[in-house]
Amino acid sequence: MAFTSSTPLDPNLYGLDPDALEFFQQQTGITEEDDLKHHILAVQAKAFAVAPYPCIYSFGFTRLRMSRHPKYQSVLQLGRDCRNPLLLDLGCCFGNDARKAVADGWPITGMISTDLRQELWDLGHVLFRSTPTSFPSQFVAGDCLDPAFLSSESGHMLRLPPDLSSPASLNDLHGELTAIHASSIFHLFTAEQQASLVRAVAALLSPAPGSIAFGSHVGLPKQGTIREEVLGMKVEMYCYDPESWNKLWEDAGPFKTEAVLREVIVPNGEIGWVMVWSATMGIEFTV
Repeated sequence: MAFTSSTPLDPNLYGLDPDALEFFQQQTGITEEDDLKHHILAVQAKAFAVAPYPCIYSFGFTRLRMSRHPKYQSVLQLGRDCRNPLLLDLGCCFGNDARKAVADGWPITGMISTDLRQELWDLGHVLFRSTPTSFPSQFVAGDCLDPAFLSSESGHMLRLPPDLSSPASLNDLHGELTAIHASSIFHLFTAEQQASLVRAVAALLSPAPGSIAFGSHVGLPKQGTIREEVLGMKVEMYCYDPESWNKLWEDAGPFKTEAVLREVIVPNGEIGWVMVWSATMGIEFTV
């Protein structure tokens, strides 16, 4: 079974940890916890009606994944040290991670977010009570598996240089990005699609030493397919192990790779694994 827009939402799944609570209070201006909960539930319902995704159903959009990554402070340092830095949040949903990075000092003019649907970004403005004027960060909608939107081929270089302040697709950003964040994305696809996406994402990074792709997603101690039921939905996903995941990146470019597994308790109460990873161009950037 898969979620549909008619699947009943479960408010009992709602819960903000202290860091997320402080962030949402600051960003929305809603300080009373009950009022904030009511506001988030209302936006969740609107989003689920148009995009019944597990991350919306389970309040994944309230979790601050980027800022908890071990490379996050080094990434922020890149934003301070590089000329015209660009950070892409791949699979941004409402843009919570992008907004946290901007709040922590990443230049808003160098923040780009992407997801399948424009409606999710628009609802991000509703969620955070902002407007395109008050939060003028770039968003580009598209399917990261569509070569017309994201490809490892850099054919765009034959055309005039793109306007990086308003890219038409991610292909306009080939070789331009300082950092790319991608969490809870890769495990949604087949093994072959993940390998292809790694090559495409690698092509977006600047060749400058220190440029970095980083994120987290479901992994396994030994690569293979997970088949189980989570939140009433049958799940089947292919998961890499750290060694095989690192090899994908090393085959895609001159990367220094790091990947580790962390045990987590999944919604059905069983133990699962999240792989936290990074691929740094050339040499590792240090603070």
